[in-house]
Amino acid sequence: METTSGHVCPKCGGAHIIRDVDAGEEVCGRCGLVISELIDSGAEWRAFEFSELGRSRAGQALTPSLWDGGMSTSFNCLRDGNGKPLKLGEIDKMYRLKKYDNRSKINDTQARNLSIAMSELSRLTSAIHIPETARNNAAVIYRRALNKDMIRGRSIDSFVAACVYAACRLQGIPRPLKVIAAESHRPVGDVARTYRLLLTDLGLKMPLNESEKFIPSIAAKLRLTRTTEQHAVEILREGKTRQRLSGKDPRGLAAAALYLSCILNREKRTQKEVAAAAGTTEVTLRNRVKGLEGLLCVVPIENIPPALVEPPMVSGAK
Repeated sequence: METTSGHVCPKCGGAHIIRDVDAGEEVCGRCGLVISELIDSGAEWRAFEFSELGRSRAGQALTPSLWDGGMSTSFNCLRDGNGKPLKLGEIDKMYRLKKYDNRSKINDTQARNLSIAMSELSRLTSAIHIPETARNNAAVIYRRALNKDMIRGRSIDSFVAACVYAACRLQGIPRPLKVIAAESHRPVGDVARTYRLLLTDLGLKMPLNESEKFIPSIAAKLRLTRTTEQHAVEILREGKTRQRLSGKDPRGLAAAALYLSCILNREKRTQKEVAAAAGTTEVTLRNRVKGLEGLLCVVPIENIPPALVEPPMVSGAK
């Protein structure tokens, strides 16, 4: 029982009102008058175990990556509500109803656009292996662009790819724009222009890319040891503390740190292999390596024996 205040008894004017939750009544504590009956809004079941406390009648939350948010209904064209098989005539009727239902759901332009875009979003995110949270974040960005009428007259695939890249940048997932554009089958320049349009019109603030997050993916492609990978991260952190790495491409810095770490740990990897794994050029790699050498006082490449820099050439059999 609970004692409430705020209203008085209509018979005696007493302010001592008792709220009996078990009986579902509000009773005057002075004269015993039942003032009102309460409606129990709680669950109608009892919990006998700790695992039963979290039961709920609510369904799953809305999913932005589904065009209808996951709130659509579906027809079972083979069985009725009791699980019994339908007759052939009823099956044909249910298939016709299912077809009309699908047409009515995507009748307007926005629903049709979302249906195409969310299907492409699901395919693209599965191809580049990003988590579901990033997929939902990309769907939210796309819906914002659609509500602002930014997609009219433009490519849906380009907007989907740009939204996926924006979601990866926001969540710190290392996915380069070239990879996303290649999987979406759209030109890189088209996706880049769409991405800049999203930043301008939606006011998105992207965090700066950290070089350390590119180290694991590049090291995995080169099949480097854990020690070499950790040493490359330490090189980047040391360069960051000296505040000399700003304005440089983070992927090029990660490739240069890994290349120096390979030399220092006696793992033979060519500049061509490291540059290809990082998605940069050999010229950029050499420039970043020279910058890290002067910054961290590492032994220059010219003074390192060639056997540690490039693998020995294997002569063909005569």
